[in-house]
Amino acid sequence: MPIYIGLVSQKGGVGKSILSRTLAKEYVSNGWEVKIADMDTSQSTSFNWNSRRLKNNILPNLRVEQFRRVEDAIKIADSYDLMIFDGAPHATKETLDIAKICDLIILPTGISLDDLEPTIKLAHELKKEGVNRDKIALALCRVGNSESEITEAKEYISNAGYFLLEGELSEKTGYRRAIDLGKTLTETTHTSLNKQANILIQSIINKVTSLTNG
Repeated sequence: MPIYIGLVSQKGGVGKSILSRTLAKEYVSNGWEVKIADMDTSQSTSFNWNSRRLKNNILPNLRVEQFRRVEDAIKIADSYDLMIFDGAPHATKETLDIAKICDLIILPTGISLDDLEPTIKLAHELKKEGVNRDKIALALCRVGNSESEITEAKEYISNAGYFLLEGELSEKTGYRRAIDLGKTLTETTHTSLNKQANILIQSIINKVTSLTNG
């Protein structure tokens, strides 16, 4: 039976898709059969990104497919070790469907209240609908250089009662350039950026392992 990981958000531009792809790349690099289910059929962000990856002959090859419904993705899931759901950039019925079947739900967020408030609201809604709080994890993305702002964001999430993944992603040109080429966050030309991204990705992997082996 495959493992299911979902990345969902209440709004776009918080790092959901880039985390999905990077996570898939790391698992594939370790011998896993992985499928990314791009649930945003209107923008096809991950699907189009993978087209650039294929065009530029970047290895390892990743499998990305578009789906309108979670149930359609589940039909082919047994062919894979891991299914990663890249949700639409806003909360929909499919967001709840993803959350209910996944072993881990990741909610990426920026550090401003404009990002944090809707993210926590979505987490509360998922919990209210029966999603286990232990399966919900938040990830700090697109952060700036202010340590005080990052600390305040961490405190906000802690006070809300949700698990925060270790590490955070900075808003860096090197990440954007890599993504434009079809690369992931751990495939930039800057070792320091790759290491920073890997801390967050490894934290996700550790969380998945603890949930699925427990």
